[in-house]
Amino acid sequence: QVQLVESGGGLVQPGGSLRLSCAGSDDIFSINDMGWYRQTPGKQRELVAAVTRGDNTYYAESVKGRFTVSRDNAKNTMYLQMNSLKPEDTADYYCNVVPPIALGRLEAGIPVTNVEYDYWGQGTQVTVSS
Repeated sequence: QVQLVESGGGLVQPGGSLRLSCAGSDDIFSINDMGWYRQTPGKQRELVAAVTRGDNTYYAESVKGRFTVSRDNAKNTMYLQMNSLKPEDTADYYCNVVPPIALGRLEAGIPVTNVEYDYWGQGTQVTVSS
């Protein structure tokens, strides 16, 4: 059964840091490229960072240089280290599978906002505010 559990969100001041975690079931982690998505009210969910099974990483232009994604396949866990946070990073953050076409779009600097899956975890809320 697919299961994704996000954690680590919270309230942080601008310029601060947070580390998000995503714990997943073996059937989803073992065979897929994974990524972090975020969503704010009224907007589409956007892919912000992805890590392949081979540990190649990809980032949206808006977070490049500030966020670092990593995974521990032995633990079926993925992380998102977020530094130099800005108020515009405020969102609900979700983890999920990343389709191959999305990696090419991230690499080309094209926003990825149209990824649809039947299953999403509960997400973790990040608020950046003074």
